[in-house]
Amino acid sequence: MAKKTITYFGEPARVACDELCTKAWGINNRPKVELSNDEDDYEYLADSELPEAPTDPGTYEGGQGKPTSAIYFPNKWCVRECERCTMTPPEHPNDVLVLPDFSKRVQNIPSRHEAQQSVYWTLRLWTWLKTILD
Repeated sequence: MAKKTITYFGEPARVACDELCTKAWGINNRPKVELSNDEDDYEYLADSELPEAPTDPGTYEGGQGKPTSAIYFPNKWCVRECERCTMTPPEHPNDVLVLPDFSKRVQNIPSRHEAQQSVYWTLRLWTWLKTILD
């Protein structure tokens, strides 16, 4: 897992990546299935259900596109667009970094489907609540 400390909107934050750029589609392009009539209720397909992602998925952040290799991690695309990247809240760079697990499907709103809720989203919620309560 690659980790780096960055400045995000003027505040320190840490980012992490699983270094699987060949499987990175981008949060807006990763294939998904809708779970209800709510357009926000979906789950991303697992890596095993997908071919390799395009080298250039056509999305850019701050003029930067998907890197060609994890050695270029992080760039703006990684931090803002990559579904495989995770970041601590700004001002909390020592919080726990938990990467999404795309070995299985990842739900956007797991609370609607509690029986299938992943550990990833539970830890993300815990980390977010911890930042509010601290």
